[in-house]
Amino acid sequence: MIVEKTRTGFSAYATNTKDTITTAGKNLDELKFNMVEAVNLSFEDQGKSVSIDDIKITMDLPQFFEYYKVINAKALSERIGMNQSLLAQYIKGIKNPSVVQKKRILKGVHKLERELYDLRNLL
Repeated sequence: MIVEKTRTGFSAYATNTKDTITTAGKNLDELKFNMVEAVNLSFEDQGKSVSIDDIKITMDLPQFFEYYKVINAKALSERIGMNQSLLAQYIKGIKNPSVVQKKRILKGVHKLERELYDLRNLL
């Protein structure tokens, strides 16, 4: 299923099935629960079912940076030692990062996440 961020939460849809499957949720946990229900309802007549453990949500870089606009790509590129224009091309979808580059970007985002979490008692 393709997941998109909306003003009110998240939506998901699949068009590569017999019938189009759509659902939504206020957050990713609710969306996953609703995805299980929607998929199971759609395949009920075929005797197929999925569980919450079968659902894995991933986000591509352009969508991630669109949703988290607060993350400054220039500053992130400096933090992870990546060329700013290359990161910008990944974010815009002009180029697709290799697995190694994705891990590098994700590692930088996770480091930022830990730093922000450590500030929770200071503010």
